[in-house]
Amino acid sequence: MSEVLVVVDHVDGAVKKPTYELLALAARLGEPSAVFIGAAAEGDAVAEAVKGYGAEKVYVVDDAQIKGYLVAPKAEALEQLVAKTSPAAVLIPSSAEGKEVAARLAIKTSSGLITDAVDVQEGGVTTQSVFAGNFTVTAKVTQGTPIITVKPNSAAPVEKAGAGTVEQFDAVISDAAKTAQIVASQPRQSTGRPELTEAAIVVSGGRGTGGNFEPVENFADSMGAAVGASRAAVDSGWKPHTFQVGQTGKTVSPQLYVAAGISGAIQHRAGMQTSKTIIAVNKDEEAPLFELVDFGVVGDLHSVLPAATEQINARKG
Repeated sequence: MSEVLVVVDHVDGAVKKPTYELLALAARLGEPSAVFIGAAAEGDAVAEAVKGYGAEKVYVVDDAQIKGYLVAPKAEALEQLVAKTSPAAVLIPSSAEGKEVAARLAIKTSSGLITDAVDVQEGGVTTQSVFAGNFTVTAKVTQGTPIITVKPNSAAPVEKAGAGTVEQFDAVISDAAKTAQIVASQPRQSTGRPELTEAAIVVSGGRGTGGNFEPVENFADSMGAAVGASRAAVDSGWKPHTFQVGQTGKTVSPQLYVAAGISGAIQHRAGMQTSKTIIAVNKDEEAPLFELVDFGVVGDLHSVLPAATEQINARKG
């Protein structure tokens, strides 16, 4: 059975949930092998984490030559690993960086590329939401090694014992790949909430909040959800751009998406309509988003959300 490479999504060696989802999808295509690009000293801990989700091998790529630069060195390292292992496919988390790495890797290996897949089935057949979410298509790479980026929450992690055999891989990084250097970085302040693109539940607020996101945030916190915002809310200065869900913001695909005070312009719908269940709260019963949702509540979010929050907190007790 051919290997399927899964690029590990992590923060300083702490493996993130999308990695486990990709390992579950990789098992449909072949034998899952994790690729950890990071500090060599963290390789054993990462292997211990991913082998519980089916990783048979863990390739550890020391990032001593990679960190401090943009994505080109990572693409070069993966190119060399692909040449060595001849995998059945390469699965990469569908983040902004992940998609750029995937694109560079596809060019280097003369392979087909599929981005933002929401499902991967046997034979490498993927499902995508395209053209601002207006169409759902199936696609398959027909040339080279399939390079596929997958949105978070596209599959449920499956706990399955794998060998987790650690193998060090020494990549040779060219000087040309080191031309774009990171000269400074600042860690993002933690909100205590899940990452927007990875959360199982997302609650977003729009123009209907009037700038008061307290009901949205309290409702989100009652369910352990991430908080998002529409473009109108971001353009009004109520939330930073990092909160924006939509075609020019982040694309999310949670199990549950709650849109509060959001009319549902196509720009916003493109960023969230692959969510498994969608609920809208809006006092305008003609809001376009009601055409898309599974459940709709016609009412003022400043009344509806606090009441829902109270009920959820009461049931917790």
